[in-house]
Amino acid sequence: MSTLKMLSILSISLLIATGLFACEKKGSAEKVGEKIDKTYEQTKDKVQDVVNPKGPMEKTGEKIDETVDKTKEAVQK
Repeated sequence: MSTLKMLSILSISLLIATGLFACEKKGSAEKVGEKIDKTYEQTKDKVQDVVNPKGPMEKTGEKIDETVDKTKEAVQK
């Protein structure tokens, strides 16, 4: 299966899953927007990994960035 076809299927699947989740989940528009944003970021990251694989140092740097962001959010609460 070609990379483009695989990415298309992944993107469509994620959009459908997000749509179904948004319909089932009763909550504020902000929560739904955050879920859509998260799904978009995850899809973008997956496509980026297929097109341009990351090395171990870049992956480590991203994990550090994620940890810093989570810590900031926890401190703000």
